[in-house]
Amino acid sequence: MEIADTTLFYSAFFLTLLAGLSTGIGATLAFFSHTNNHKFLSVGMGFSAGVMIYVSFGEILIKAQNNFSTIYGEIQGEALTLLAFFGGFALSALIDYLVPDDVNPHELKSDTELKELQQYDNRFQKQALKRTGIFTALAIGIHNFPEGFATFVSALDGLMLGIPIALAIAIHNIPEGMAVSLPIYHATGDKKKAFYYALFSGIAEPVGALLGFFLLLPLMGDITLGVTFGIVAGIMIYISFDELLPAARLYGNAHTTIIGIALGMGVISFSLLLFKVIL
Repeated sequence: MEIADTTLFYSAFFLTLLAGLSTGIGATLAFFSHTNNHKFLSVGMGFSAGVMIYVSFGEILIKAQNNFSTIYGEIQGEALTLLAFFGGFALSALIDYLVPDDVNPHELKSDTELKELQQYDNRFQKQALKRTGIFTALAIGIHNFPEGFATFVSALDGLMLGIPIALAIAIHNIPEGMAVSLPIYHATGDKKKAFYYALFSGIAEPVGALLGFFLLLPLMGDITLGVTFGIVAGIMIYISFDELLPAARLYGNAHTTIIGIALGMGVISFSLLLFKVIL
């Protein structure tokens, strides 16, 4: 792709940068929560899980299947999408397996053990929360890489297309930043660290834009995008059910968890709908 207008190039990159850095807005929301406010944490983590689940099943997997189906047809495209999706599951499970038991919150199974954790082992709790935040940052960073590339290329084709796409991505990056910052803030009590981790996950978007444009654009096609989106969806679903939802239930109750899930799905669904109306 040749760049006919340098101004358009910088404008496209600026839009992608703003969309990525909007994770910092979500991180800032964590600062309104006191570290002992476990109900807020429960709703927040349920909210984050709701966003990830909705986006994965309602957007990312569909993109993966569309990319595969373009080349291989509907049936084979769906099969390849499933392989990529469960490949993301397997990757997350492998990482989880390699984590030492003393920092792995999933070794606790019974309600009694969870209560004992909540009452007597605050250090373990904080390690588990920090690990959740880091895993979430990794998954979101991977997700934001192709997302940033897509935003950038769309904006290069014209700002009338790039602006609404960047706006929609920025809106759903806000709860993603919250997903990263909340567990890290509650684990460490460090606002700066929570903010930086969330910001780091968002920086993957402008990095993905530049690397994708200069290195991957000649090779980027439906197959590469299909594999990427499928794996990312698997990672995000794994984190939601294996990390975020158990933690939301631990720090609150069934009602705070489901309220968070409903709010997360509601916000992201209406933001995506707004994007379609604008576009």
